Amino acid sequence: MTHTLSTSERGGTRRTSLMEQSMKLLRGAVLAGGLALSVTSCKVNDFLDVNTNPNGPSATTLSPYLYLPPMEHWMVTAPLYDGRFIGRYTQMWNLCCSSVPSTWDRMGYDPSSDNGGEHWRDVYWSLGQNMLDMIAKAEADQRYDIAGVGYVMKAWGFMTLTDIHGEIIVKQAWDQTRYYFDYDSQEYAYTEALRLLDVAIGNLQHTDGKVDANYWKSGDPMYNGDRTKWLKLAYGLKAIALNHFSNKSTYAPAKVMALVDSSFASNADDALLYYASLGANDDRNFWGPTRGNLPSYRQGAFAVSLVNGTVFNGTVDPRMSRMMSPSPDGLYRGYSVDATAALTPTQAPNNLWGYVGTAGLGLPSRYIFSDKTRMPFVTYAELQFVKAEAAFRMGDKANALTAYKNGVAAHLDFVNARNTDDGQTPTQISATEKATFLADPNIVPASASGLTISQIMTQKYIALWGWGFDEIWMDMRRFHYTDIDAATGKQVYPGFAFPTNLYPDNASKPVYRIRPRYNSEYVWNIATLTNLGAMAADYHTKPTWIINP
Repeated sequence: MTHTLSTSERGGTRRTSLMEQSMKLLRGAVLAGGLALSVTSCKVNDFLDVNTNPNGPSATTLSPYLYLPPMEHWMVTAPLYDGRFIGRYTQMWNLCCSSVPSTWDRMGYDPSSDNGGEHWRDVYWSLGQNMLDMIAKAEADQRYDIAGVGYVMKAWGFMTLTDIHGEIIVKQAWDQTRYYFDYDSQEYAYTEALRLLDVAIGNLQHTDGKVDANYWKSGDPMYNGDRTKWLKLAYGLKAIALNHFSNKSTYAPAKVMALVDSSFASNADDALLYYASLGANDDRNFWGPTRGNLPSYRQGAFAVSLVNGTVFNGTVDPRMSRMMSPSPDGLYRGYSVDATAALTPTQAPNNLWGYVGTAGLGLPSRYIFSDKTRMPFVTYAELQFVKAEAAFRMGDKANALTAYKNGVAAHLDFVNARNTDDGQTPTQISATEKATFLADPNIVPASASGLTISQIMTQKYIALWGWGFDEIWMDMRRFHYTDIDAATGKQVYPGFAFPTNLYPDNASKPVYRIRPRYNSEYVWNIATLTNLGAMAADYHTKPTWIINP
């Protein structure tokens, strides 16, 4: 079955596939995993691709910092492209409004489609050779700060890609002498990602050579050339990576905690991509109403249950009305993956911009769904929840509670900040509301002994709702979606349930990975996929190495 996306879900078109060109032309220009560029998505200004083409006329003359803007753009934006699909696995949201849920809402996939393959394109093409060239130039010129950023990007790429797909191409990734590429184990991908983060940290610790924030700040829309903040980000990414080993005997929670402590100190360190919204699509938030990528999406019933009092014993979260969208009757509801047509028109939630049906294009929006909202890549709140989990697992409940409370408090402030980026209409969470919420024992237990892993993980889910798709899916898979919290006897994610109508290819199993990108791997690399077992219809249900003991 081939699933055709609606115009609103595609968000426009991208240039035609390179598959029509000869293999001779592709040999020098095409990178592993990037043999075709036919993913359908919001059309982006040609600036991004012209300046990220390593075979373009300017590739040999660019100063290293000039590579950064398009690469940073895609590093933040690719997770959003794929978040339209991964977010449905975790029931952050659903595709509205049909009596029969779509493939992804049923934990399936779209055969013969690049849906869910934007990370693949991002790592091997949008970053790809450009990233390697930038690193080489920066190292040759003793610009260790820029080289360090390149290694952060490279590490993030391998870590995130293997989290999503399992086995990936690492050793042969940018070997331009090859037509076909072998896959490496997820264990190797993680080993390499962690090694690259160490290299990044070493480079970012340099103050000698030609390290100079003024040289490259105009090319760094995330941190304005601030080497110390990129260093904190590298520590944070390493903490996130090592925390993914929670089901392994090698898990080292104390090391995770130490890395978080070396990372972000407050929301001021958040890695955020700024959008000036000056007219071009690439300069607007991918979720904003002008780009029109979300009119048919609705918040999920599970996500709403975490903030409307269902899970936290009647305590209504003040973030609900600032993050989510009400129904026309003013109440907050979400769509279930099993009953997308069960609500009346007045009960059905408005779209994520706050409008009925598919309305809202170009109109005022809310939270992270506005044209100029700064889009997060990693946040202080996220890292505090990572620390809370690590501390909890090693039995350090006191530090776990402190980090947990820090995470909740920081995200309350984060919500306020994101609702001012573009002058949105929700009122700010007041100091009184914040203090009352943090003093509620349903949210923050009175003593460390009362903290549960379920509280940590569900509050982290709320903090990453709408943007942290990859990390939340990694979390939920580590808990096999429905694992039980020993302290409560209930699920770690209370109320989360698999779709009753799972995609037929699943053979009644939940999804644990996304199949490799169709237009590179399933067209060009079939022999390798066959050896890997990726030609099996239920390959997407095979658990990845990282979540196994």
